[in-house]
Amino acid sequence: MTLTRGRITLSPGAWFLLAALLHAQNPSGPIQDFDYRRVVSRADIILDRPVSRPEAGMPIGNGRMGSLVWTLPHALKLQINRVDVFGNDRSSNSFPQRYTDYAGGCAFVDVELVEYGGDVFTQDDTRQRLGCYEGILSLNGRGIKTRTLAWHDRDVMAIEINDQRPEPQAIRVNLRMLRPAQSRNLSQTAASKLEVRSGRLILTQAFEEDAFFCASAVAVGVAGRPATVRQTRPDELSLILAPAKGIFTILVGSAASFDRKDPVADSALGHVEAAAGKGFEKLVDSNKTWWADFWSRSFVELHSADGVADQIEQHYTYYLYVMASSSRGKYPTKFNGMIWITGGDARQWGVHYWGANQSCLYNALFPSSRWELLDPMFDMYTGMQDSCALAAEQQWGSKGIFFPETFAFNGLAPLPDEIGAEMRELYLLRKPWEQMTPRFRAYALTRQPHSSRWNWNGGGKWVDGRWVPEERGGGPYGPVTHIFSRGAKIAYQFWQRYEYTLDEKWLRDRAFPVMKGVAEFYRNYPNLRKDTDGKYHLYHVNSNESIWGGRDPDEEISSLMGLLPAAIRASEILGVDADLRGRWRELLANLAPLPTSHHPDAQPAGQGTRPYWIRALPPIVRGNGGGRPDGNTMPIWFFDLCTLENEDPATRALSDATFEAYFREGVGPGTRVGVLSKLGVTAAMLGRADYVRYLLPNQIFSEESPALDNRMDLREGFQTTSVQRLGRAADALHNALCQSVGAGPAQPPVIRVFPAWPADWDASFSLLARGGFMVTSALRNKQIPFVRIQAAVGGECRVRNPWSGPVTIFRGDTPWLDLDGSLLRFQTQPGEQFVLKPK
Repeated sequence: MTLTRGRITLSPGAWFLLAALLHAQNPSGPIQDFDYRRVVSRADIILDRPVSRPEAGMPIGNGRMGSLVWTLPHALKLQINRVDVFGNDRSSNSFPQRYTDYAGGCAFVDVELVEYGGDVFTQDDTRQRLGCYEGILSLNGRGIKTRTLAWHDRDVMAIEINDQRPEPQAIRVNLRMLRPAQSRNLSQTAASKLEVRSGRLILTQAFEEDAFFCASAVAVGVAGRPATVRQTRPDELSLILAPAKGIFTILVGSAASFDRKDPVADSALGHVEAAAGKGFEKLVDSNKTWWADFWSRSFVELHSADGVADQIEQHYTYYLYVMASSSRGKYPTKFNGMIWITGGDARQWGVHYWGANQSCLYNALFPSSRWELLDPMFDMYTGMQDSCALAAEQQWGSKGIFFPETFAFNGLAPLPDEIGAEMRELYLLRKPWEQMTPRFRAYALTRQPHSSRWNWNGGGKWVDGRWVPEERGGGPYGPVTHIFSRGAKIAYQFWQRYEYTLDEKWLRDRAFPVMKGVAEFYRNYPNLRKDTDGKYHLYHVNSNESIWGGRDPDEEISSLMGLLPAAIRASEILGVDADLRGRWRELLANLAPLPTSHHPDAQPAGQGTRPYWIRALPPIVRGNGGGRPDGNTMPIWFFDLCTLENEDPATRALSDATFEAYFREGVGPGTRVGVLSKLGVTAAMLGRADYVRYLLPNQIFSEESPALDNRMDLREGFQTTSVQRLGRAADALHNALCQSVGAGPAQPPVIRVFPAWPADWDASFSLLARGGFMVTSALRNKQIPFVRIQAAVGGECRVRNPWSGPVTIFRGDTPWLDLDGSLLRFQTQPGEQFVLKPK
């Protein structure tokens, strides 16, 4: 297949060569005429039929609100969802049964195009294309053409209908409730109300439980054709449009608030009126500007003779499209359904966020230079700080900040003093579980079992109208009760944002308070003890979800080894907390090592001939501590403890033995890769191009949960449409194309281009590296013609030489510096551009 640009027809591989030649002619300038539309449009979804099920519909959103769009033979279907709508919060005592809590959903919207006669969206007549470059869905049927978008400036979706049927029919636009007008779940109430204002339909929802309140509103109107309001059922209002040929637009606005005084209906209606005043084409133009800017921040272009690399690029670009459409609101999009649920607002895993699953969506975004997609994640964690600081004291008897693995959007609830006191005694294993008081048990009875602190509760049953939970059998332990590493990973990502931007204000105001808080939580944790061997050991702590109550688990030791150097360095940069700096250094210097298979206490000890890292040492409440680190988290590599820049032979030997033990039969086309797996990411970080060749595409096409028509999957259960696997694959791809890590945490970063990319696969990219450097390069016919560096902040740039000999560095349009050797180092000033070429 060839691609046409103007009057020139080029093969995919020729575009890479053209980019390199243009750089050779103008080495300090941008890639001339790089056609972002050409690359992004290759991610479009094109179908010549209806989607197979509602969850497979096409995603349209503006980052705050959105919907999958799907069809029935006679109708266009949507469910309006938002990232900031929750049926309950951290304090709820109304959802003790798992999967009964809910979030996100606002309203059903149906566009019924046929009252009598032939269907429109038939198997043979339906054609649809989701255009990723401009965020428009074109969905056409028999005699009907539609275009749908979500306006990025305001919270409104617009559906343009072009009815050219020989005999048009009346069209009905329905706005429908998700539940009965009044419903109650123990102490929580949900009220829905329909109303009409000036020909616009409005549906409001209000959720209340004690002090908690959340309201949403959806407003629907039509522009370009008169409509009559009709109500034929109590949970639905309709706009009836007379039969006519021609074009009109349906506008769907939404709003939400936690403030009882906010007029959410007025806000939703205001979005509709603003869009109506512009008209559909101006909304298209407005979105074109937004999307063009979004796509120009960075790019990845891939090609291989067998088409595999092309597919990787297609899914990578689509992942960015989905995140741009769902992660620009007050809260991050949720792993279990995002804003793409279609059958009401209940979903498996409920309203809680799972840190590990959220990381699948967000870890890959840093090199893409699209910070607005990461802002919701960071904002939520910042907003949780006070509640998590209180939890550190109440729940664990520590100081600082405790970020749990699972949490509500507003963190953890305050505890009554007597409950907190008993919780500390039970959870720190100072008091036998069997001695739990009736008061504590009664308090726990109605708490949310997905919350980390109550996760020792599993299932249960209703008995005489009362929920009776079933314990998991591990005392105070459950899969996520004693996980502390989530806080360290959150803090490390705050630090990573500083490393990518060198924004000292961010470090001072946002990152360091979190880093300091989590470091202090660990340092003051009562079950961190210095033993007779002179080492600090952690007791009674989980290693992710599989190991309960272990000693020195890999997740937690990795967390301390990664977080403490970063906190020390941040303290030095800011010139603050010198006293804590000394205490952190002492803890780090005397910290127990990562557990290995050859430790005398390992279960069983001395497995195999090559030592490798394991999950935990005994005593262990539940789980096999002798297993390798969790392949879905790989904490040692997340915290930069083993990078290509790390030259310590013992670390490298342990790393190689650990990683290779996951693939005792080798890696090939049939190697299975899970949706959440980080083995592809780790392979890339270790420079294993031979592994990346298979692990990366095999994760995209994971057999664990087959992809739907919209390239998403339902790995987490009912109503959990998500792109977790694509986020993980994007993380692996970034590390295969460009790395910027040092020899360890908080060490000076070194840029490497194509460190783990198969040499016979063509590629070009422009990605952000740590140090604030935008790096652009290309690989064509196994050759790297150039490396372009743009310095946003300035400072020393370190690049691992991708060639075998001397290098010329261009600054401006002229040669500036000749360097030789493995490590190339040169000084930069803000705004300067450099191109490195083999001499």
